[in-house]
Amino acid sequence: MINNINATGGLPTQMTMKTLDCFIEWLTAFGETSYDHQSYFAGPIGGRAKALYYKKPLLGIMAVAPMIFSEALVPSARKLFWKPQRLPIADAHYAMGFAFLSQVTGEGQYYDKAVHFLDVLEQTRCPGYERYCWGYPFDWETRGGTIAMGTPLITTTPYAYEAFEAVYKIDKNDRWLRALRSIAEHALHDIKDFDVSADASTCSYTPDDQGGVINASAYRACLLTKASVLFSEDKYLQVAERNINFVLQFQQTNGSWLYSNDSVRDFVDHFHTCFVLKALAKIEQITGNKGCRKAIEKGIDYYVKNLFDENGLPKPFSKAPRLTVYKHELYDYAECINLCVLLRRRHMGLETVLQRVLSDLLDRWIKPDGSFRSRKLLLGWDNVPMHRWAQSQMFRSLCFLLYEEKIPITKS
Repeated sequence: MINNINATGGLPTQMTMKTLDCFIEWLTAFGETSYDHQSYFAGPIGGRAKALYYKKPLLGIMAVAPMIFSEALVPSARKLFWKPQRLPIADAHYAMGFAFLSQVTGEGQYYDKAVHFLDVLEQTRCPGYERYCWGYPFDWETRGGTIAMGTPLITTTPYAYEAFEAVYKIDKNDRWLRALRSIAEHALHDIKDFDVSADASTCSYTPDDQGGVINASAYRACLLTKASVLFSEDKYLQVAERNINFVLQFQQTNGSWLYSNDSVRDFVDHFHTCFVLKALAKIEQITGNKGCRKAIEKGIDYYVKNLFDENGLPKPFSKAPRLTVYKHELYDYAECINLCVLLRRRHMGLETVLQRVLSDLLDRWIKPDGSFRSRKLLLGWDNVPMHRWAQSQMFRSLCFLLYEEKIPITKS
């Protein structure tokens, strides 16, 4: 059935499927827990060092420097600071990937794997919350303080929603529908809104913070927009529209989005830009929102001109806010592919971007064991496989690519 995939644009679909086959073999052998991008700072030593950095930057730099340089020179040293864990974001991406793959190939084993990851998600949701929601399995030190393990994150929960949605579209099982309802109610009621204008609100990142993060509001707006259609209830869309307006109103004149509106976290990076654009693209597909369409046009123009290097490959920041110890990031590649697949039919320049990025991925980023390299460092590679950063995201993006390639595209 793979041979019937329409390889429009000359995309290497056969090679992509072969890559996925090898990756699945690796995943089966490796297991579903891993170290993480945050492993250096998830334990007590790293956590205290990072907290000190936020409170007393000059002193904190000395505390975090050994970990930063370790990440650049000996990435495998993560194991000295924390332990392998299961990450809900990764489980959600794997569920989506296998759901897409089951429809591409017609093979039931992939559907079964998707259901397996939904089972896991049901077991690992945040304790102490009536409604379904997910966060990190470690304490997360941030500029605003410690976010305790098991705290719901609006940047994690929407991925679980899309995972349950992907499988529900296949089997229409009421079990998944109940989970989707619970997640939507969490996003509606447990995440807070803070007005920034007469028609716009920023949402909180957790149930307890003050909001301001652009991609958080984009995530929530997308989730609630989807829920409004699935459950035919305007209450979700009414809240979503205020979050959409916040994202639109805080787009910069050059088309970019800063990470936050707090005048402190004012960087523009690759994958957070993709997060915002993806959310707006999905919302626009559902609602036809003209404001989203205009913002996407400006955003894509900025994205293509400012977030790729001289070789046309994804670069982490349009302007780095701090010292970076890497040149390229697997996460950026994964989100670039996702965004290009979503929008390449409307923005033809993205077809060229997709072909170039996919070619480089298949040429340089695949390890002999079937997993992907995590980062291209200034010297060498970070080859530590991390499910959340971004083995699962890349798996999902490649499965999504094949899924979209087999569906005929009709231009409006």
